[in-house]
Amino acid sequence: MGSTKYITSMGELSRKDNSLCFRKNQKNVYLPIENIKEIYCMNEISINTKLLDYISSKNIVIHFFNYYGFYSGTFYPREQYNSGRLLVKEVEAYSSEKRIIIAKKIVSAIAVNIDEVLYHYYKHKNKEVKKTIDWIRNDFKIQLLELDDIQQIMLLEGELWQRFYWTFQFVLPTDFMLNKRVRRPPDNPINALISFGNSLLYTKCISIIYQTHLNQTISYLHEPSDGRFSLSLDLSEMFKPIIVFRTIFDLVNNKKLRVKDHFEKKVNYCILNEEGRQIFIKAFEERLDKTFLHKKLNRKMTYKTAIKMDCYKLIKYLLEGKDFEFYSLKEGQ
Repeated sequence: MGSTKYITSMGELSRKDNSLCFRKNQKNVYLPIENIKEIYCMNEISINTKLLDYISSKNIVIHFFNYYGFYSGTFYPREQYNSGRLLVKEVEAYSSEKRIIIAKKIVSAIAVNIDEVLYHYYKHKNKEVKKTIDWIRNDFKIQLLELDDIQQIMLLEGELWQRFYWTFQFVLPTDFMLNKRVRRPPDNPINALISFGNSLLYTKCISIIYQTHLNQTISYLHEPSDGRFSLSLDLSEMFKPIIVFRTIFDLVNNKKLRVKDHFEKKVNYCILNEEGRQIFIKAFEERLDKTFLHKKLNRKMTYKTAIKMDCYKLIKYLLEGKDFEFYSLKEGQ
């Protein structure tokens, strides 16, 4: 799939012959262009149109985050894969009962993955999480089956996430308590981790969808709107329990991220500092590239590949009506 480059320091990124040059503190660092598929600019970085033209010719996506680690936007080259027939089918599905079917499959996959993540803790003597596991396996399933309205499905999805957040008090240490989910800006360390992780996964899904024929702006659970890639929101939701929250739980519970060492707390916000961001990014990328045995396919793959496979499952369903389920941890982890 190609590699990802993260630039976490302030500086200037430019084209130098047939490579990229990052200039920082009067020193040049050269980045070979071969095999790069996406670049993350995680600080205040100067660029020019000559660079963007070159990046575009190589079909490289650039994601921009500001100094505080908040997602700013994405430079998205001209689409390399276009399919008018698929675009028509995407719009038709959005305008028909297929939207409800796809949306319910997304929410169902979120639930299965939350269930699997919590069951790990239940097995390791965190018995309090069983209340949420039981709700997912019983009441949630019944309610989802009966719903035929997008707003009601999204309300149920919201309740699913709230019940998941409620279990954090039994899974995480007290200095990472989540009293309330606060997004922009995050107000405490756990909200800072969730917001940063969700932004990384959202942008990762943008890059993966770019490598398919799907249109980024047509979504099925989230309402399509201006100024965002809403299909990436749909796709990322299912992988948050697997990628974002497993990464958070591992880093926090193993004390690889510590409140006193890796966060900046101000009056109105809390963010990861540069060292904290680098620790999180490394763990995030390692989890995406983790190999597991897919039980149904009987072959090894990474979570990054699983995300792309979900794109192809959706394409087959839209074009051929082939039934499918989005990836869940029950298929291998």
